[in-house]
Amino acid sequence: MDLSNQELREQIIHPTLDYLDKSGVAAENILVAIVRQKQKRIEQGSGKGLGPYQIDIATHQLVWDKYLAFHPDLASRVRGLASQRAFLEDPHSELATNLCYATAIAWVLYILHPEELNHHVA
Repeated sequence: MDLSNQELREQIIHPTLDYLDKSGVAAENILVAIVRQKQKRIEQGSGKGLGPYQIDIATHQLVWDKYLAFHPDLASRVRGLASQRAFLEDPHSELATNLCYATAIAWVLYILHPEELNHHVA
């Protein structure tokens, strides 16, 4: 991804978190750090997921089945970020093709597993 941290923050992360009513500098910093850490993995040839956050299909499914299914208001907002037709045909492809949707899913993953940030981004 050839976006600077500022572009990533201003054009993707901030608007997405604002839409989810989760905005804040700390949240933005976390997501920028996650993208940069995952980018290093891709450059080293060890990226195994989809999109800038390298979220794998099983984890994506888990987010929906184990968290968003029980938080309908947030689920509705996240689903609102997805492309209507593409999401129905292949919801996992949204992680690679829809940066705002991928950001929302990455934020939910952080909510579920904040300790992962400490383990992976140091």
